[in-house]
Amino acid sequence: MADDKQASPFGGETGHGLADKCSLCGGRLDHAAKETPRASAPLLLLQLLRARYASIAARGTRRLLVVVAAALVVLAAVLHFVFAESGVADGRLSAGLNHTCWVKSNGTVTCWGDDFDGKARPPKGSFLSISAGHGHTCGVKTGGAVVCWGDNFTGKTAPQGGSFSSVSAGGGHTCGVKTDGTVACWGDNLASQATPPNGTFLSVSAGGGHTCGVKTDGAIACWGDNTFGQATPPQGTFLAVSASIFHTCAVRTDRTLACWGSSSAGEARTPEGKFASVSAGGGHTCGVKTDGTVACWGLDTDGESTPPTGSFSVVSAGGVHACGAKTDGTIVCWGDNTSGQATPPAM
Repeated sequence: MADDKQASPFGGETGHGLADKCSLCGGRLDHAAKETPRASAPLLLLQLLRARYASIAARGTRRLLVVVAAALVVLAAVLHFVFAESGVADGRLSAGLNHTCWVKSNGTVTCWGDDFDGKARPPKGSFLSISAGHGHTCGVKTGGAVVCWGDNFTGKTAPQGGSFSSVSAGGGHTCGVKTDGTVACWGDNLASQATPPNGTFLSVSAGGGHTCGVKTDGAIACWGDNTFGQATPPQGTFLAVSASIFHTCAVRTDRTLACWGSSSAGEARTPEGKFASVSAGGGHTCGVKTDGTVACWGLDTDGESTPPTGSFSVVSAGGVHACGAKTDGTIVCWGDNTSGQATPPAM
């Protein structure tokens, strides 16, 4: 509804988050009261719009094995810092409005759910990260180029040239962080959501009508629609940010969460605890806690805020669903499944 990779979002990371991303939704929708009857993702979107990452001498096999084992431990620690401690979803998984995409271990992308305008039909090739938006999907290929597919009504699937480290597909626009740290955006710019400020960024998350990014100094900058305060971030230093339609959430350097903007269903009311990553969805928000469990809050009409138990490496909140990658490599989804967006294929 993400960078490094996940931003969801409709702003998904995604990703991961829509955010690293509904990598959402970009990795967003406003929300009806708890007694609201079940609604499809498109209907919920309409409802919500009403309100809101010394050489060694040979001393025998035993000495060599010890050195190799020590090197692997160091490598594991580095990878844990990059992916788990960065606070950014790793970009392999992204839940959009009503479709979901995943970068497999061989670099190819698979998508499931709604396929209107071909948003769930990824091109061939090897990808580093993926971001599913409202009606389109974008990914960073292994060479650094960005490719997009799906609806191009506003030019959101016509990326700028250059080499990128991450990309985030939003509602009607897309943004990415180039390898020089600058941000480039394309697509709908009615609210100036595709006009990024100067400076260098670590990550960016495209939401519905606004965009937010973590600058290299750790501060968050947002631009675009601010009707509900979704583009007015708090002060402080952050590790990751995920923009939705009417709310935005971020992981602070102390691992606590901060959310701002609309909270009609409690989607911006942050829970206590320490988090490794966060993903803002339509009317709900999900995050991976530092112990590996997933917590979700906000709208729960279709079970989108009721995650399964287990240990997760990443989670991405979509329109009215969410998906997560467990530490054993399996993908699980929950929430609305009207278009099959919560039914991942066998990997």
